[in-house]
Parts: sequence; C-alpha cells; structure tokens
Amino acid sequence: MTDSWLVNLLFTPSVAHSVLLVALTIAIGLYLTRIKIGGVGLGVTWVLFVGIIASHFGLVLDDTTSHFIKEFGLILFIYSIGIQVGPGFFHSFKKGGITLNMLAAGLILLGTFTAYAIHLVTGQDLFAMVGVLYGAVTNTPGLGAAQQTFSDMHDGASNALFAQGYAVAYPLGVVGIILCIVLVKVVFRISLSKEEEELKKKNGNNVGALKAITLEITNPAVDGRTIEELTKLSGREVVVTRLMHRGTEDIELVKAQTRLQLGDRVFLVVSPNDVDALTVFLGQQVDMNQQVWDTNTHNDLVSEKLVVTNAKLNGKRLGDLQLRQTFHVTITRIRRAGIDLLANPNLFLQMGDRVTVVGSSNNVKRMKDLIGDRVRSLDEPQLLATFLGISLGVLLGSLPIAFPGMPVPVKLGLAGGPLIVSILVSKFGPKYKLVTYTTASANLLMRQIGICLFMAAVGLGAGVGFVDTVLNGGYMWVFYGFLITFIPCFVVGIIARVVCHRNYFTIAGMISGAMTDPPALAYSNSISGNDQASVAYSTVYPLSMFLRVIMAQIMVLFG
Repeated sequence: MTDSWLVNLLFTPSVAHSVLLVALTIAIGLYLTRIKIGGVGLGVTWVLFVGIIASHFGLVLDDTTSHFIKEFGLILFIYSIGIQVGPGFFHSFKKGGITLNMLAAGLILLGTFTAYAIHLVTGQDLFAMVGVLYGAVTNTPGLGAAQQTFSDMHDGASNALFAQGYAVAYPLGVVGIILCIVLVKVVFRISLSKEEEELKKKNGNNVGALKAITLEITNPAVDGRTIEELTKLSGREVVVTRLMHRGTEDIELVKAQTRLQLGDRVFLVVSPNDVDALTVFLGQQVDMNQQVWDTNTHNDLVSEKLVVTNAKLNGKRLGDLQLRQTFHVTITRIRRAGIDLLANPNLFLQMGDRVTVVGSSNNVKRMKDLIGDRVRSLDEPQLLATFLGISLGVLLGSLPIAFPGMPVPVKLGLAGGPLIVSILVSKFGPKYKLVTYTTASANLLMRQIGICLFMAAVGLGAGVGFVDTVLNGGYMWVFYGFLITFIPCFVVGIIARVVCHRNYFTIAGMISGAMTDPPALAYSNSISGNDQASVAYSTVYPLSMFLRVIMAQIMVLFG
C-alpha cells in the first residue's frame, strides 16, 4: 500500500508529481555542484544531467507542464541578466567597447560557421549540431531559443536532439574555453605581472573609474572666468567642487558664478582621458592629498556618499533639482552598476544610485533627507517593473519579423524579447518614473531559480533515448563540440592580441563574455589582481547573448 502511493506519485502525472520531480531534480543537481576537478566545476548544468538520468528511468513530465516550466524559467533567467547588465550596456560601446564587441561577434559567427561546416562534411543531423554548438559554447538561452523556434515551426512539437547534443558537448565546452585562455598566454609567453604593470600605467590604478585631481590656475586666459564659463570653454565633462584661493587655506564650495583667479587651486573630478587636456588648459597639477580637501579645519565642508532611496527622485534630471542653489551642495559623481558617472545636469537619477555629495555638514544632512539614504528600503522587491518588463518582452519576442529568403518570419523569441526589453527598461525606465532597481541578491535569486527550472525541464524531457543516441555515434559530438569551442576562441584570441593589441586580462574576459561562460570568467578573475576581465565580460555579454539567440533561430529556420 505504501509502495503504491509512492509509485503513483513518482510516475503518474499530477500537480504533486510535477512539483516533486522538478524540485528533487534541482535539489540533487545543486548538491552535485560541489564536485570540481582542478577547481573547475559544471555548476548548474548538473541539474540537466540529473534530469536526463531521471527521465531515462521513466520519471518524466507531461508535455504541457514541461513546456511551461522550461519557457518560464528561461524568461526569468534572461530578464534578470538584462536588468543587471542594462545600465552599463550603452556605456560599454565607448572607449574600446566597439572593438571588443566586434571581436566577440566574430567569435560567435566563426563558431556558428564551424558547426554548420561539420554538419555539411559529416552529415550529422543539423538539430543535433545546434545542440552541440550551444553546449560547446555553454549558452543555455540559445538552446532555449532554438527549441522555441523548432516548436513554433512544428505546431508545438519538440526535438530531444537539441538537449542531447547540448548535454554531451557541455562538459568539454567549459574546459575548452579555459584551455584556450591558457593557450593564448602560453603561445605569446605572456607575463601576468607585466600585463598588470602595463595596465596600471595605461589606465591608472582603478580601471574605468573617474579621477579626482587638484590643479593650480596659471593660465592667464582663465583668470577672472566663472566656473560655468570654464566648463564651456574646456569642451570637457568636468565637475569642479571646491576652491582654495591663493595665499589662504580656506576652502569654499564653488558655484556656477564663482570666479577663478591666478594662483587659485581647484579640486575637480574628470575622466582619466581628460586629465592632460584640462591640465594644459588650466595650469599645472598639484600633489595635494584629497584628505586636505575633505578634512580642512578652516571650514565645515564634508564629502559623503549617499544612496538614492527616495522613489520621488527616480527619473529626476539632476539639473532640475538645483542642488547648489537650494541646498548649497555639489554632487561630484554617481556610481551606478559598478560604473562611475560624472554628475552632469542632464543625468537622470535612479533608485540605488550612490552619489558623492560635497557641502557643509548641515547642508549634507539636509541633502540626506532629500536623497533618502535608507538602504534597507532597497530590499523591497520591485515586482511591478519585473512583470511589466516580462510582459513587454514576451510581446516583443512573439512579434514576427520577415526577412527575404527565409521560409518563416524570425522571432526574437522568449529569450531575445525579454533580454532586449530588460536592457531598455533598466536603462530608460527611471526616466519614465519606473523603479527598476533590484538588489544583487534578489537578481541572483531570480536568475538561479530561472536557470534551474529551465535545466530541470530540459533534462526531464531529454533522457528518453539519450543512451542509445550516444552509443550510436553520439560520442563523436564530444569531439565536434571541442572543435566548435576551441577554433573560434583561439583564432579570435590571436587576433585580439596581434592585431588589436589588447591586454591579456581583457582578452580573457572578452572570450568568457562572448561564450557567456561564468566558470571561464571566474578563472580569468582568479589569475588577475584587477577587474579588467569582468569589465570586458560585461562589455560584450549583452550583444553576445543577443547574437547567440538570433543565430540559434537562423540555424533552425534553415534546417
């Protein structure tokens, strides 16, 4: 009797059966993530393997439930990625970002052509090769997009070859990416310490950050000019915060109409690339510690970092707040999604922004009341923006786009649509008063739940016939997958080093981002003492994810 109810629960389709099967698959798979070889593990992909084993022994979901769990999990995963990288996506195309994205795009196209060439030469099933391709490049959303496109073309039907090819090629895909990064280092005899030194010389100690400097006015052409005139004449983005008049130690907070005199010293925040130009324009740099400006005993000026938690400021233009006139304070910089932004009047504030405020202690305290600076309030989830964004993403992903020569219209799908919308919402949502801020922990939770649901559903639908497929020639997919992983990564790595003269840490991060592979990024970060690999990864990740999703659909459409 006892055995009977348990057997019914495990093998008879029902709500309890589906929940138990998915939950157990995820739980066992996540437990197995502890297994690592040489410090490298398969991560959440263990959930896929557990699902395959379970379905091989008859533990399967019904088609409707499986389809829903798979697609909903994919949407959660994709949307959370877009929300995280969105604020820095458009910024990434500045200062070398275009070159990195072109290299990543070349890597993706070369990998796709390699997979298609293997299909033509060997006669392997194209849908199986699509699965092998996306396993080799460790890209789950691309797999989801391919399956979704196939389903749309065949009235909701599914093809297990996608998931089987993915599962077979994935393990060596993770290893192959890291191996390629190591081989680039060996071939060019790269010294990590020298790369670190060159990086510091080129970009300063804090890559990608703004720079605070002190300049002494020695240019007669600047004498008597106002701060407002200075910013216009220089043609550069610069924030001047404090001034020390010649012959005194008194520091004052500058205003737009504050006039400069020869011998004055000014404290300003600029982009590292503008330091030399502003130095030539104003006078000469002075070696003056920032602590002097922050702790001068002749005034009550302080500098504090405050967090925007007042929802009324979300989407407000900084210039409209008139902070210098109303609060007699200056915002020098804004840190958003790990990027320092100059506080120019046209910048729109967002929830979660960390602003650096300079002013008297009383005025900064008043400013704190306006900004909010109540960090705990950020813990509240912004579900309205999340589900509104998902709705718009599904609508965009379902929109058919006709291209000449294609048998059916292309769709961005349930991966591409939410990804694009999430990037746009995170960037422009605050401008329209939509609170999009999500804590890192909440974003990670949504992402992990999404990818686990997707992997479990895919695995539970791929195990039937998996062993037979591998034994009857599927073992060659491992070799094909390695070729798809290695050839594009190594070729583009050489081009990035020889032609584009990129730093090794940047190359490692770019390859990891183009392959959308977190384990490779973790390895790249472990061999460096800086965040350059992470910067490169985030620079190419959004476009790479988008191209992976589109290329998956194109391959299926031409199949």
